[in-house]
Amino acid sequence: MTHESMSSPEHLTDQDYSRLLAFRAGLRRFLRWSEQRAADAGLTAAQHQLLLAIRGHGDPAGPSIGEIAEYLSARHHSVVQLTDRAEQLGLVARNREGDKDRRVVRLALTETGKQTLARLTATHLEELQRLAPLVDALADPATATQ
Repeated sequence: MTHESMSSPEHLTDQDYSRLLAFRAGLRRFLRWSEQRAADAGLTAAQHQLLLAIRGHGDPAGPSIGEIAEYLSARHHSVVQLTDRAEQLGLVARNREGDKDRRVVRLALTETGKQTLARLTATHLEELQRLAPLVDALADPATATQ
C-alpha cells in the first residue's frame, strides 16, 4: 500500500484513528512530562529548547539568534528576550568574536548550561526509549500492541 493510498480518507480504518489518537495523546503527555523535567531543573520549557538548540547546532561557532528563532519557530525579538534571561541565569553566553560580520551574535552554552542540558537530555532520551513503541506502532500498524 502506498503512502498516498494509506492517507486517503476513504481508506481510513478505526485502527488508524485509534493509532493516531494514541500517538497524539502520548506526544502531549511527553511534552507535559518534558515541561515538568525542565521546571524541576529550574528552567522554562522555552529555556530548555534554547539550550538544546544551541547544543544541537552543527556549527562550532554556535548558532545566531536568527537560527535559534528558526529552530524554535519564534520571532527574533522573542529569542533575544529568551536569551537575555538565559544569560542572566548563567546558562548562555553571547559571542561576536570569530565571525566575519561583527553584528552577528553567536550563542554558546556556559558550563552551567552544558551540565543542566546534559542532565535533561539523558532523562529525555530514556523517556523517548520508553515511548519508541508508540512511534513504531504509528509507522507500522503490525507492531501495534493493543
